[in-house]
Amino acid sequence: MERTPTRWWHTDPDRAGGVVCTLCPRLCHIGAGQRGFCYVRENVEGALELTTYGRSSGFCIDPIEKKPLAHYLPGSSILSLGTAGCNLGCRFCQNWNISKSREDDALAAIATPEAIAQAALDHGCRSIAFTYNDPVIWAEYAIDIARAARPLGLATVAVTAGYISPEPRREFYAHMDATNVDLKAFTEEFYRKTTLSHIEPVLDTLRYLVHETKVWTEITTLVIPGHNDDPAELRELARWVYRDLNADVPLHFSAFHPDFKMRDVPHTPHATLVRARDIAMSEGLRYVYIGNVHDPDRESTRCPGCGTTVIARDRYEITAYRLRDGCCTACGARIPGRFDDVPGSWGRRRQPIRIGGGER
Repeated sequence: MERTPTRWWHTDPDRAGGVVCTLCPRLCHIGAGQRGFCYVRENVEGALELTTYGRSSGFCIDPIEKKPLAHYLPGSSILSLGTAGCNLGCRFCQNWNISKSREDDALAAIATPEAIAQAALDHGCRSIAFTYNDPVIWAEYAIDIARAARPLGLATVAVTAGYISPEPRREFYAHMDATNVDLKAFTEEFYRKTTLSHIEPVLDTLRYLVHETKVWTEITTLVIPGHNDDPAELRELARWVYRDLNADVPLHFSAFHPDFKMRDVPHTPHATLVRARDIAMSEGLRYVYIGNVHDPDRESTRCPGCGTTVIARDRYEITAYRLRDGCCTACGARIPGRFDDVPGSWGRRRQPIRIGGGER
């Protein structure tokens, strides 16, 4: 097991040999030989170490739309990886076998940052995604991968819940090109009871990303029947995005499926997602999508100027593309995001690969 010294911690003045992790708002007080809530940051002889550096739960080439990102290099392939652990406690986690595992059970692949970046390049990927579990808790590894990727012309994407403290957030996102932030719901009660965290640090991260960085930002809300699907709550969420961020931030409403500790909750009805999208668009948001269901019309991107479908999608496949220099070919209106004149053609494929040292 490889370990690496971490940043963003200090000694605990109230506990001999203890440390306080300042990476995320939990501020875990960690005694000697113990680990924080995320399970991957451990107090080793009075210093905080990351136990998962260089080790992954696996590598897979995905369509970038699966992250989901709708306005960033459409149709391109992205090399995805994750590790183990999480700093949230979501009862509905849909990657719980990774995020809630003890890391020895989940981490079988070993690779250096340089090997990952080279593999992405060799496989024709445009970018690398830190996903499956939250990259915040393995920020040192993610940053080093990003540093190796940038000289090769590769972008990096963080798929995260956004639960990170301001100081590490600045450094983490200084190395990212795009992100999708999970906005789990729009009430403190949901965050406190269902994710064991708080909503305000996530909202603060979103404000920071949109107003203080150049990181391309999209938002996903997993719509859970009976828990965060109230129309009034969805309206407040959309109003906040419009007011505190801006109308051009893409918002994705995704369908829930029963998992982890919420297997008694039904799948999200398609009609609920359609209603959520209609609400958000009625509040002025220009780019609202639904996901985890088959709905080509509501997966596609329309020009807000003339209504032309500038990117037609069908289950991660680009079926029509009407953009030139990032502008609608019909009326010339600029569509926010990062677009090539010719989209990628990766489609809906999912291709697991092996990298570096292989399995431990």
